Amino acid sequence: MLKTYKSSCKQNITPVSLDQYVSKVELKEYLKINDTIYEVDSRAENGMTFSRLLNYKYSDTLKKMDPDHLVALVTEVIPNYSCLVFCPTKKNCENVAEMICKSLSKEYLKHKEKEKQEVIMNLKNVSGGNLCRVLKRTIPFGVAYHHSGLTSDERKLLEEAYSTGVLCLFTCTSTLAAGVNLPARRVILRAPYVAKEFLKRNQYKQMIGRAGRAGIDSVGESILILQEKDKQQVLELISKPLENCYSHLVQEFTKGIQTLFLSLIGLKIATNLDDIYHFMSGTFFGVQQKVLLKEKSLWEITMESLRYLTEKGLLHKDTMYGSEEEFQSNFHITKLGRASFKGTIDLAYCDILYRDLKKGLEGLVLESLLHLIYLTTPYDMASQCDPDWMIYFRQFNQLSPAEQNVAALVGVSENYIGKKASGQAIRKKVDKNIVNRLYLSFILYTLLKETNIWSVSEKFNMPRGYIQSLLSAAAAFSSCVLHFCEELEEFWVYRALLGELTKKLTYCVKAELIPLMEVTGVLEGRARQLYNAGYKSLTHLANANPEVLIRTIDHLSRRQAKQIVSSAKMLLHEKAEALQEEVEELLRLPSDFPGIVASSTEKA
Repeated sequence: MLKTYKSSCKQNITPVSLDQYVSKVELKEYLKINDTIYEVDSRAENGMTFSRLLNYKYSDTLKKMDPDHLVALVTEVIPNYSCLVFCPTKKNCENVAEMICKSLSKEYLKHKEKEKQEVIMNLKNVSGGNLCRVLKRTIPFGVAYHHSGLTSDERKLLEEAYSTGVLCLFTCTSTLAAGVNLPARRVILRAPYVAKEFLKRNQYKQMIGRAGRAGIDSVGESILILQEKDKQQVLELISKPLENCYSHLVQEFTKGIQTLFLSLIGLKIATNLDDIYHFMSGTFFGVQQKVLLKEKSLWEITMESLRYLTEKGLLHKDTMYGSEEEFQSNFHITKLGRASFKGTIDLAYCDILYRDLKKGLEGLVLESLLHLIYLTTPYDMASQCDPDWMIYFRQFNQLSPAEQNVAALVGVSENYIGKKASGQAIRKKVDKNIVNRLYLSFILYTLLKETNIWSVSEKFNMPRGYIQSLLSAAAAFSSCVLHFCEELEEFWVYRALLGELTKKLTYCVKAELIPLMEVTGVLEGRARQLYNAGYKSLTHLANANPEVLIRTIDHLSRRQAKQIVSSAKMLLHEKAEALQEEVEELLRLPSDFPGIVASSTEKA
């Protein structure tokens, strides 16, 4: 029988033997084909031995709803123990969660009933009174789904509820296995697939590694559900070694080796070909070069990457290629290179960003934020976007003439969107990335106006988790573009505008709440409470009495009140000091003032 063990360190133990340092949790692996469960056994001829038959009374209706016998498998452990069910897709997670709850008895509703109601209330509080209809039905049974469609606040609350035993079952995607540490007594893999791809050995081990809670359980179980057609592939999966780990430094050129070289030269860690090659030889990729490089040598790849950065205008070189002293020639970062380096811009897009910003200066539309939002919408998310053309057309027609002019300036016409919405053929070529990027900027623009992820999610028919990810990515990219512009004098006009936009994207609340949310410990809900109580500025908070705050603001502890006041005072002090320095700089006589230059010349 194949048994693997998971270990966790124990604290405050007298060091006598190794067994006293670790607690071992036996992990038993099972395979399920039809209604038969087999135990994975490396000693068996075909890698598995018969374990048992599932003994669960299924009605004809339930057999149709649950052909994989998930209800039978999960009810063997829940609600007293926890269980994870890994599903191939996000939609499948939600469907499976609902299906399981429809089949559970009402006895499950009584288990930690009060605590589950609190979870529902907390979810409503962090979502402005909204609650997912699926979670509304499943949480009373102690069941929830977990995938990227949830907002970060929802995920945090659900994870806490699962960790404390209020929720006993998660239906989740493979991303949970790679990230959050949420162990379970039993882990069930709904299918040997992630989306449409067959499981890799390291993915399988990562998922089943969630089974067995060190310090709580003595054993953990994993059950992989498979069809007869996948049996041979699965038997190979459970017996083969883990995939090797290889460097991706060269495969991801713009995010890998070229960004590395630009950073090395920008930070003056290595500035000539010889030093850069020596540095590369010491990387993980350099160590694996004999395995990874078939057609070109590490020296040739280093040369090609530096040549690319030079031709792209990000680097310049002291001497021309081909000279005898080439390996000693120094590279220097150009203004565009430094802007890309300081702004941490993906080098695949730095020249496109430069062109977009340059073109924007020719007719920057300032009547609304839409043009600026378009310029700071992440390029990489545009390629993943699939617009709903009817929604696109509807949103376009709700724009003001000035806002529609933004679309015309970037090259997207109403006629084009209208034809796509009606399914007509289009002869004129339009850059798909620009069209998609404008659609994403519509989502962000609507979000900044409404400041409600749920309503925007509904309006654009997109998962709220995706909307939140887009917002976070746009806030980060806006900050990157700001740093990019700070290094290039020609883009000075963007600096103040992007500074304000970055704040709005970061907080995504009504403008009047932003100053309050700069204070440590003040999130949107708390900021709204403070604003409604009359604390409408940083100065108000800095001069507030913590005892009055406690009486005025609901659910505010004394420690939190003191923290808010002290943080506001510190911020106010920092802002005052910055203004004082600015005043002194304005009043200071310039060093190049004509009179000063003349008098210093006479003295000489």
